Amino acid sequence: MVKRKQNRDPEILEDAPPHNDKNGEEDSSDEDMDMLDVEFEWFDPQPNVDFHGLKTLLRQLLDIDAQLFDLSALSDLVLSQPLLGSTVKVDGNESDPYAFLTVLNLHTHRDKQVIKDLTQYLLEKSSAHPSLSQLSNLLSPSSDAQVGLILTERFINMPPEIVPPMYKMLLEEISWALEEKEPYQFSHYLVLSKTYTEVESRLDQEESRPQKKKKKDAQTDTFFFHPEDEVLHKHALGNTNFDYTKQSDEGASDSKRAFQELGVRPQGHMILLEGGSFEGAVKAIGEYLAPQS
Repeated sequence: MVKRKQNRDPEILEDAPPHNDKNGEEDSSDEDMDMLDVEFEWFDPQPNVDFHGLKTLLRQLLDIDAQLFDLSALSDLVLSQPLLGSTVKVDGNESDPYAFLTVLNLHTHRDKQVIKDLTQYLLEKSSAHPSLSQLSNLLSPSSDAQVGLILTERFINMPPEIVPPMYKMLLEEISWALEEKEPYQFSHYLVLSKTYTEVESRLDQEESRPQKKKKKDAQTDTFFFHPEDEVLHKHALGNTNFDYTKQSDEGASDSKRAFQELGVRPQGHMILLEGGSFEGAVKAIGEYLAPQS
């Protein structure tokens, strides 16, 4: 496939600590900064290249509940529509993707086992949340609703500025597909994502540090792994966090804390949008995540 777009993202890296010379003087370049240009390239999904990388990203998206699904079948399904959706790479078309975004028609693929499993999972996780009550009707076997399931994930250190082009291209690709009478006239979009809360560290509890008690209420704050989700909320019919079915091992939240006092407890997240509001939501994502000048 032809490369569709590329962008340079300047990443600032600090120099290594300066060496002292024989007179004990510091190197005068200690305040210099190195600029590293990273070239991001957007590609169509590549069935012969992206299977393993895509499967890894899906496993990350679904977190501990990934083991409930046939990720190989789900990866194959995503790759079966190579003209819809995008991957982001840094080492050319033959390299593994660092990010992806796609949409699956839950109605068209409802006879596939992995979609049956995902649909049942989504219904169970949304059943207790009033803002998503209409999902039970939209995803029922007798419904003709065309619900597009948006799946997107990226490595944790990828800049969010890569997201608006993926959403913008998805809109264009859906438009082109409709011209070819493809089944992408979505009545609704359902975005599957992740959030997290900060929880008091078990290590701190074991060490009985009194000063940590003031952090106890931090678990009430929800943070977004994908900052664009906060924008999607403003255009959505409803959204919710949900607990994963599988339970993490004790200490898992501590294993995910990096250079911070609190542990990290991830949760699943769903956002439901009407089809007619999706274009406006995509435009808002572009404005929110526009590169800073």
